[in-house]
Amino acid sequence: MIKRFLSLEWKQFSRASYFQKGIAIKILLFFATIYFGGAAIFLGIGVFFILKEVLPDVDPIITINNFLIYWFLFDLVIRFFMQQLPVMNIKPLMTIPIKRKTVIHYLLGKTAISFFNFLPLFIFLPFSIVLLAHGYPVVNVLCWFVSVMILTFCVNFTNFLINKNNTFFYVIVGVLAVFIGLEVYQIFKISEPIGVAFNALYNQPYFVVIPIALLIALYRINFNDIRNGFYLDGTISKKVEKVDTADLSWLDRFGSVAVFLKNDLRLIWRNARPKQVLMMSFLFLFYGLVFYTQPTYQKMPAFLAFASMFVTGGFLMTFGQLVPSWDSEYYKLLMSQNIPYRKYLESKWYLMVVAVGISFILSTPYLYFGWKIFGMIAAGALFNIGLNSFITLFGGALNRVPIELNVKAKAFSNTNGFNPTQMLIALPKLGLPMLLFYIPYKLVNFEVGLIVLALSGVLGIVFKNFFLSQIENLYQKGKYKTVVAFAEKK
Repeated sequence: MIKRFLSLEWKQFSRASYFQKGIAIKILLFFATIYFGGAAIFLGIGVFFILKEVLPDVDPIITINNFLIYWFLFDLVIRFFMQQLPVMNIKPLMTIPIKRKTVIHYLLGKTAISFFNFLPLFIFLPFSIVLLAHGYPVVNVLCWFVSVMILTFCVNFTNFLINKNNTFFYVIVGVLAVFIGLEVYQIFKISEPIGVAFNALYNQPYFVVIPIALLIALYRINFNDIRNGFYLDGTISKKVEKVDTADLSWLDRFGSVAVFLKNDLRLIWRNARPKQVLMMSFLFLFYGLVFYTQPTYQKMPAFLAFASMFVTGGFLMTFGQLVPSWDSEYYKLLMSQNIPYRKYLESKWYLMVVAVGISFILSTPYLYFGWKIFGMIAAGALFNIGLNSFITLFGGALNRVPIELNVKAKAFSNTNGFNPTQMLIALPKLGLPMLLFYIPYKLVNFEVGLIVLALSGVLGIVFKNFFLSQIENLYQKGKYKTVVAFAEKK
């Protein structure tokens, strides 16, 4: 039966329209796995000697155990954003004589074949071999290594659960932030009591049964959760949900564009993927901390201009680059209505402009770094409004990848989205603000660089109608190709 499942999945992959792009992505991921796997092996070998040199009075295994909790928490957070969970089309399987538990076991078993599950093997196996080479007890080391690998699979199945409920994710991120805060500010070394528990896994080998029991429990929870929804009538029937409504009448002041603005706000509020993008765009506000706090970048103003553009451009970069894919599920209906395409594009532009404005207001704490830095953020915000917004909309005309609104994005999850043209369109968004600032800065001074960057955005606003007209023509020419692409079933 497993062989039959593998055969069906290969046929689905090889017969898809994105097969060649999928092969290219798989090859790139293979080389990335070799690179990161090799780096992990070197880390696993060297960490013992590094800890011996840095903390000569503390046993390396104790130090590792004290901070092992952070490894698993960061692993869980990274998996949430990047791990692509297995998906099966179970509707055809429900009508043929295959036991439900067989399909569910296969689906959960697929989660084991993940780079995230093998990465700890590349790190902790070399580390365990080094421990054995230095005379550590064989049974203790082996049971500790097995415990770490089993806990890795526990994280895997925990990720399976939290992908269905964001509450678990936010709780874990909050716990991680509290742990780090307590540790950094030396209020309470939370790593020590947790480290005692992990040290017990090493000192008492028979404690390996605890991670095994935890793994079995998580597996059963996931199994039961999937089985409870594994019914044909539950799959094909519509799920009736209470829809939260909000008074959006205040948007009527925007005239005919208001209809689209209301639609976009409801889309963001009610669906998982737009909410995820909104959360990611908020994180862009902290992008400047990477550059403004490092003395190295203070001597590289062009990179400061680059960072300043990102501080206020988070929503524009994440949400804007997926126009018109956000409307892919009902794009055919939208295009059949008697509505001007110009109004549709203008509503997206207004949405990005408002988001940049809100981000700029939220960036006022950057005044702590001085007026020059805040002035650069203000100039970057004007560039985002006046030029970057139009460049983003222009790139959207070439974006024909449909989006499932209630499925969160994962890294490398959509091979059909691999578009070299889109990558080329992204270059002006990244490089243009650096050039607009750096050239006058080098020829005259810092203030002139800021003025030129800001004026470029002002000019974009002045010529807004011209830019929107050109972009509208581009969308109109590719309108029917986009409709066909969005209707394609992957």
